[in-house]
Amino acid sequence: MRQPYASMTILVSSFAMILSASCSHDTYQQRADIVKDHVEAFYSHLKTNHVEAAVRENEQIEAMSGQMGETVRKRAQLQGTTQVEREFALMKTANEAAAQNWLALGQYFSIKKQHAQARATYQRIVDTYTNPTDRSYREQAQRALKDLEILSPSTTPALP
Repeated sequence: MRQPYASMTILVSSFAMILSASCSHDTYQQRADIVKDHVEAFYSHLKTNHVEAAVRENEQIEAMSGQMGETVRKRAQLQGTTQVEREFALMKTANEAAAQNWLALGQYFSIKKQHAQARATYQRIVDTYTNPTDRSYREQAQRALKDLEILSPSTTPALP
């Protein structure tokens, strides 16, 4: 079984690579730093069992990803490709961070034997991350939902 917090190392490394390609004082790096801070805070809250605070951190990451998506769409025609590519890379990284955080939260709930919350978290991924690029996260969540049926079968009545 994967460690529930292993994806944090991957995410922080991704942010470091993105940041190394940018200037130290631009808004791109400032936003990347903010996303990185939210990711670190998410895992910090989860490690201390502050689930509500972890959820809020992840919602902030999702909101930033949505805002960056709007920025990419608006700037695509107005600016050069380098700036748009940087914005798109940051948006994609924020979106991936949020999806991975939801998966980690589902694992957290499963480990804590809070199966109803785990199911709801995995279902949120399936329902929210519907873009073709999010397929791997949806598939992981769908597999996790099937695994939860093994650990704790749902209480839906069997058909006669």
